[in-house]
Amino acid sequence: MNPSRGFTLVELLLAITLLSILLALAYGGLHAATQATDRGQTILEESGRLRMAHQFVHKQLNQAIPLAFNLKEGKIAEGDKAEIFDGTSNSIRFVGPMPGYLGFGGPQVQQLSIVSGEDGLELVLEQAPVQGFEESSLTERAPISLIDHIASAEFSFLGRGEDGELLPWSSVWEETDTLPLAISLDIEFEKGSYADWPLLVAAIKIDSSVVDGVDGSSSYSSAIKQLIDPRQKRN
Repeated sequence: MNPSRGFTLVELLLAITLLSILLALAYGGLHAATQATDRGQTILEESGRLRMAHQFVHKQLNQAIPLAFNLKEGKIAEGDKAEIFDGTSNSIRFVGPMPGYLGFGGPQVQQLSIVSGEDGLELVLEQAPVQGFEESSLTERAPISLIDHIASAEFSFLGRGEDGELLPWSSVWEETDTLPLAISLDIEFEKGSYADWPLLVAAIKIDSSVVDGVDGSSSYSSAIKQLIDPRQKRN
């Protein structure tokens, strides 16, 4: 009788090699699927954050109020103009209501700025109460970072000429005692970003004539009170 025949060394090595190839292929497919899932999750998170920031900035600009923020004891300093809106290519300052979770209710001086951060340029928000406002008031709280990893960003402003005609978009707003008709914010992100910033164009919804006393008259305080509490009637 012939004894039972086993595997040869060559057959064993060939089987191990084939098994190794199959395991490598399986691991590679699993790793690729995991990377795709992580990348998809990152894209969703970035897109969601950008969408929320876009909506927030658009809403705040829509709600800009023609109230001066350089008043001292309810009056404009002699020889000065009321500052209702300051705007440059990398910073804007205006008055508008804030959501309750970001501060006290009522009108607040808000400043949106493009500044240098740890991850490239950042769009940050600073705020302070409009009553008794001073330049140092904006630094009493830590700025809120809305967007980071920015490569370049620019604010632009749309206004009217003396004859009422629309002027070209400008990167500097010189008529600080009036609100622009519209404000745009264009942002380009650094390479490697998964999401794009849709060009933001926000029209000011409130006409300057709706608030009396911007020049520092006695009705300014009543306008503030009405904006803080809509139930109060204007005198």
